[in-house]
Amino acid sequence: MISTLQPDKMGSYAPEDVTFLLRDIGNVFLEMDNEKREQLIQSGTHYSEMLPIEKQPSDMYMNLFYKTLDAYAERIAIAVGVVAEQIIESRGLDNLILVSLARAGTPIGILIKRYISMRYRVNVPHYSISILRGRGFDETAIRYILTQHPLGCLQFIDGWTGKGAITNELIQSCQKFNAQYQGQLNANLAVLADPGHCAAIYGTREDFLIPSACLNSTVSGLVSRTVLNRQFMDANDFHGAKYYKELEDLDVSNLYIERIVTCFEQVQSTIMQQLLKQDESPITWEGMKSVQNIQRDFCIDNIHFIKPGVGETTRVLLRRLPWKILINPRYMDELQHILFLAQEKHIVIEEYSNMSYACCGLIKEI
Repeated sequence: MISTLQPDKMGSYAPEDVTFLLRDIGNVFLEMDNEKREQLIQSGTHYSEMLPIEKQPSDMYMNLFYKTLDAYAERIAIAVGVVAEQIIESRGLDNLILVSLARAGTPIGILIKRYISMRYRVNVPHYSISILRGRGFDETAIRYILTQHPLGCLQFIDGWTGKGAITNELIQSCQKFNAQYQGQLNANLAVLADPGHCAAIYGTREDFLIPSACLNSTVSGLVSRTVLNRQFMDANDFHGAKYYKELEDLDVSNLYIERIVTCFEQVQSTIMQQLLKQDESPITWEGMKSVQNIQRDFCIDNIHFIKPGVGETTRVLLRRLPWKILINPRYMDELQHILFLAQEKHIVIEEYSNMSYACCGLIKEI
């Protein structure tokens, strides 16, 4: 299982914050507009074989991002602390390796690493790897980590849960890897927000906006979505991604991290209170029940056209062709950026309260 491949250096984060285990495919043109991508995805092309065009956000939208970051920085810091403490309780610190799932998991993994460093004075290794729905995680990346850290206890991290597709993908990938290599990978995923009720370790089950969901690469270390396209990629190599150096002037990746890190000290007592209250509530997959309600109520054939939760709805508005956006009236005051994007694209907004989520994006069937 020894891995001798080396990943490419990429991303605008400090190397001590994260190591991306990815191959830089910046020399290949894979960007397509949302309409063309949607047609290909709906006709059977895997989403990881192409990339969306990364557009420059408007000043108005960036102002919304900064406003949201200010409003939610403490809430995120609390959720980070709650997740970090649970990880330490279940895994210990001795051989702990943080493995975030690119790309939504990357800033969250960095924040957890920074929290552990601040509170426990321990520098935990942190890697970011690719995982793709229907294709699993990047086995080359996992082998690389285990070559570097033979006794490593890997903790997988993501930003939030939607339906739980990535949670399932991780479980299947770990089972397959463990069977093939007599491994001991633990598939318990840690996330900041778990509105899908499908993660073992979570900061909150409230469906709230994690501001890093608002933007694309400019809040994720200037790294694109991950790519697996066999036309130009070697089967045994790392999954690929692009490093958008040309967006450096718009990059808020490190600003985002530093803004939240400054809150760690002041929310320490709240984190401890939250941990006491953190019930041992079971994984119920309640989110999936909400998705089934939506599928029935809106007569949607393909469950992949339903993208629940604030993070996934934002992605639908930024990267897919939305049909309509469902808003849970209880959360209306917290969803300014969703309303902004929907109005900008003239997408119908409908109130719908029969779900465990704050909102849900429905993709247009072509």
